[in-house]
Amino acid sequence: MDFIDEITLTGVRAYGYHGVFEDERREGQEFVVDVTLYLSTAEAAETDDVTDTVHYGEVAERIVELVGGEPLNLIEGVAARIADDLLSYDLVRMVSVTVHKPQAPITVAFSDVAVTIRRGRPVEPAWTVGS
Repeated sequence: MDFIDEITLTGVRAYGYHGVFEDERREGQEFVVDVTLYLSTAEAAETDDVTDTVHYGEVAERIVELVGGEPLNLIEGVAARIADDLLSYDLVRMVSVTVHKPQAPITVAFSDVAVTIRRGRPVEPAWTVGS
């Protein structure tokens, strides 16, 4: 049986230059990212070996690199960039990525603005008709 477990990182802070406005791209700002990786941790739990799971420290470092990468207009694109990258890890079956932009250029008082996306690999059927 394949288990679906979760590894969650909350509040990864990274500096980037994303935004629609010229000053956002020039000056940059801090973004905050939350991710949940959906995978089986059964083997890692059994072996107690970090190589049998996804190393969350490396994931955090990768998020910082991706946020600091090529500027995009929208945080939807930043979230998709992160999700696509994290799905490249063999063990990861699905991801949830939230990108917060707490200093977004909004003219009214607000606490946070965020976009959450979920991406996954196609599910392969356990059986097919006629097999």
